[in-house]
Amino acid sequence: MINSKQGKVYLVGAGPGDPELLTVKGKRLIQSCDALLYDSLVPIEILKLVSKSCRCEFVGKRRGHHSLPQSKINAVLLEMSKTYSSIVRLKGGDPFLFGRGAEEAQYLQKYGVSVEIVPGITAGIAVPAYFGIPVTHRLAGSSVTFVTGHEGIDKRRPSVNWKALATASDGLVIYMGLHNLQYIIDELIAGGLDPEISAAVMQQGTIVGQRLIKSPLHLICKEVKKEQFTSPSIVMIGAAIEYQVASCAPSPAEVTMPILF
Repeated sequence: MINSKQGKVYLVGAGPGDPELLTVKGKRLIQSCDALLYDSLVPIEILKLVSKSCRCEFVGKRRGHHSLPQSKINAVLLEMSKTYSSIVRLKGGDPFLFGRGAEEAQYLQKYGVSVEIVPGITAGIAVPAYFGIPVTHRLAGSSVTFVTGHEGIDKRRPSVNWKALATASDGLVIYMGLHNLQYIIDELIAGGLDPEISAAVMQQGTIVGQRLIKSPLHLICKEVKKEQFTSPSIVMIGAAIEYQVASCAPSPAEVTMPILF
């Protein structure tokens, strides 16, 4: 049961980095909220939208430190709901795609807190688009799978069956996959994926400093090491990469990321 005396929490997707990809609704809520919790990869240009009286707290990963435990984030949100009327929980990308938004919403609803989801543009679609790469193409495949490559942090998370994914979809878009990329590729090839199929790694996708590597799948790790690519990067695998239309790609945004210690 919703407690009318408590504030309302909005789980807002901040998008993939370019502030102009923030939704109109997200912007309105950020400007009007009286408390805000935000993750890493949210540019200062978006944080500047909040009012001077708004309570702001960073709950993402700090340099040299582990991320704030999810249980602590849940507790902070619940505490804020007892004091503030409008709370924005700002997450990079979309709150329901690898963002733990559902976990936070379920926790808050258990205590009678009203929650609303405000979708955001996810990096898995926006980043390839900023390089002119379609994630699907009528001549190259009509299915695409979004998958996380970052396993091992939460042992309760089911492991990805990469061998099964090798032939289950026309394309793959992998989030947080750089660290385990060689293992992922080995499993995909063992599962029947063509080693010569196109692969791409895209770093800093929608902001200035973006970089792109394209190569056959079996050579992509070698190129990543050679060019010293780092996170955040999106990995894409599939024939749709061959239909890149670079002249249609948007210009990357110049943004300032907060320095957090």
